[in-house]
Amino acid sequence: MKLLFALPGFHRYDRGAEVALLSVADAIARGGDSVTVMGSGEARPGAAYRFRSISSIRRERFEHFPTFPPLRSETAWEDASFVPGLLAAYSPKDYDAVVTCSFPFTHWALRRPAPSKPLQIFVTQNGDWPAYASNSEYRSFSCDGLVCTNPDYLERNSVRWNCALIPNGVDLARFSPGAAERARFGLPEGRPIVLMVSAFIPTKRVLDGIRAVAQLGDAYLVVAGDGPLRGDGEALAAELLPGRFRRLSLAAADMPALYRSADVFLHMSLLESFGNVFIEAWASGLPVIGHDTERLRWILGAELQMLCDTEDPAALLGMLRAGLARGAVRTGKAQGIERYSWPVIAGQYRDFIARLLADRASVR
Repeated sequence: MKLLFALPGFHRYDRGAEVALLSVADAIARGGDSVTVMGSGEARPGAAYRFRSISSIRRERFEHFPTFPPLRSETAWEDASFVPGLLAAYSPKDYDAVVTCSFPFTHWALRRPAPSKPLQIFVTQNGDWPAYASNSEYRSFSCDGLVCTNPDYLERNSVRWNCALIPNGVDLARFSPGAAERARFGLPEGRPIVLMVSAFIPTKRVLDGIRAVAQLGDAYLVVAGDGPLRGDGEALAAELLPGRFRRLSLAAADMPALYRSADVFLHMSLLESFGNVFIEAWASGLPVIGHDTERLRWILGAELQMLCDTEDPAALLGMLRAGLARGAVRTGKAQGIERYSWPVIAGQYRDFIARLLADRASVR
């Protein structure tokens, strides 16, 4: 198969959507298919796919821009700036299928009219509202295949779209239990460390995490992430966690060691499309604390059940104490994590796209 993966953040950011789709692209390419990736970063050595850099304006430049449909956020502005270069580089006849999770501008560009049009595969990494909403720009959404990253999305969209339930995965060669490397990150020895890996945006509720950890006495909070609320978070931490807080922005290569350097993992989002960070922390041997939802129970299964109502301060504090008491696993392999290995997940993507191509060929 000849596949194209397109997203403005590819090779520029190492956040959930970028990590997930690049991992799928790389694993499919290693299986022998022809895979091209277009994004705004620079080529990286060792990737099995071909990479083409497309210029765009970084999303941080748009944090204070006005928002309105369809430019609803700084990432939508970034997406719009990516499209001119994408249109110049993209030749529909060169691909059997194109894959993105970016809506609306990259989605529109990949669907441009052409005599030979590849399959349009949309992945619900950032939510499924383009697939089911009927207002404003969402009315223009269309796809040949919808990858649903959780059962809720599958149930909501399976009547309208050709869907597959495929979770995200984790690189088990990189994320595994092991010895802490706190000195590498300037973190204190001999103190319990709570780790959050999260963007500083309202839905991630990092500020609520700061307030919760402040109640834990000598616990030290590390937040790996960036975003528009970074200043608010640092100010609140200076007030509530003096000497007990560190914000880091790390390369993807450093993240496994950071997970291993913590004692417990905390994620405060009320609902995630999937949440790569949950299984990265799980694979690294950390107790995983998150908001109690059916979706997160499906992701973690019976292996890890340290979930609570994170909007209840008392319940959250109790779960944090229980997580710190349990502590991290430092040796062996996390039980049950093998089902989320990237080769397994990429195989599900490939099977889904191959089936759609076969269905298309059968009706011609």
